Amino acid sequence: MHEVKSTRSVAGRRRCAIAGMILCALSVAQAQTPQSIRVAGEEWPPYLARNLPDDGVTGAMLRAVLDRLGYTASIDYFPWRRAIEVGMHDPRYAGVMPVLRTPDREKLCHFSAPLGRTSYVLAFLKDQPVRAGSLAGLRDLRIGTVSGYSYSPEFDTQAAQGTLSVEEAVNDETNLRKLLFRRFPVVIIDRQVLRHLLAKPTFTPADRERIGTSDGLFRERTMHLCFRRTTVGQMQQQAFDNAAREVDLPRLERDYWRRIGYDG
Repeated sequence: MHEVKSTRSVAGRRRCAIAGMILCALSVAQAQTPQSIRVAGEEWPPYLARNLPDDGVTGAMLRAVLDRLGYTASIDYFPWRRAIEVGMHDPRYAGVMPVLRTPDREKLCHFSAPLGRTSYVLAFLKDQPVRAGSLAGLRDLRIGTVSGYSYSPEFDTQAAQGTLSVEEAVNDETNLRKLLFRRFPVVIIDRQVLRHLLAKPTFTPADRERIGTSDGLFRERTMHLCFRRTTVGQMQQQAFDNAAREVDLPRLERDYWRRIGYDG
């Protein structure tokens, strides 16, 4: 605590310089008002959702960083592919979130510091359990996925090549419905998203009891704000990341999960 106090004036000057940089970038991009960043996103609770405190855990992390600069966040919600299109090409927006890093997306984005973590699991019906120690164990199965999502570099490549057979849906909830109707034997879904969806009243206790999970096939990955790949976007990303270094984001993430009753 004494170190923070002794460097307060230096940190304050740094924040003012960063704020000046991001203000300049925002005024050029017309990304909202001079004190707000406008971001496109998809409803993906509990990570990003308009009906959760601070728009979800990723939204809370975004707001904490921007608050360090004296800015607020304005999040507009779209279906995933539309969110990517708007966030990457509409100059009114600074970018899109939450986004997982992939080689292809590196060509489209200036990625922010991590804003949360995601961990995918296999979800299946308990009377037909699916266990796979590697992706090869899924090759004879029809797999439910969401259009436009990245699950892992290896999975994405094998799905694109047809080595893995996937059936794409518009969102995770649709996939769970299809699973319950036995449209396919397994879906890939984030652990916390699954928990959130099954807690909704639209799923019955019997539905929840029928679904089992298996983990270990996908590694944990970080989520990011994908700033537009322009000179202005790079300025925004650099300013954002400088401010993020002054925020204890891992602690904020843990506290948020406890706040909404999740163990994170």
